Amino acid sequence: MAGRSESEIFFDALALNGVDVRADGKAERLLEPFAAELAAALLVSQGQLMPGAAEALAAVAKLDQVVQTVLTGNGKPTAMLKLRAFGLDGFLDFDIGGYGSEAYPRGTLLRVARQRASDKHGVTFGERATVYVADSARDVDAARIGGASSLAVASGRASAAELRDAGADAVLPDLTDTTGLITLITRLTEPPGQT
Repeated sequence: MAGRSESEIFFDALALNGVDVRADGKAERLLEPFAAELAAALLVSQGQLMPGAAEALAAVAKLDQVVQTVLTGNGKPTAMLKLRAFGLDGFLDFDIGGYGSEAYPRGTLLRVARQRASDKHGVTFGERATVYVADSARDVDAARIGGASSLAVASGRASAAELRDAGADAVLPDLTDTTGLITLITRLTEPPGQT
């Protein structure tokens, strides 16, 4: 299921079980409360914060002209619930994010989120200025399609070797080296020809 959106998983499960999904919107209305309940239950029983995640988000938030958001297979309410549970929501702009409940493939969703950021902040966020922190080969591919650099983290979904093989621009073993993370983000967003 790595890299698949909630809506993909939800609608595939409905189809596999012969549930009639029509354009009346009923299935979509079921998805968000279902996802929120599932996320809350999983967080209580199995959730844990990735080492260094809070420090990484705080450090990146201090960089000039940086806007942080999420690009996730989760629906917006679920993403907000998960991040709020670990106190990470204050570092992110959820209005400009890309969510699994939207009808875009992830690479296109990255472009949509970047345009939302540009519209909201009145600044063009170009491809070179966009870094997608990824943890699966599918995320690395979405970064390429969406015109962003990919900074992959070997969180356990994929090994560092798998992420490199997928074409990640940089790979970290985890998020505990905040200085290394900032260095990589800075390098990935530098205009060509600068060092």
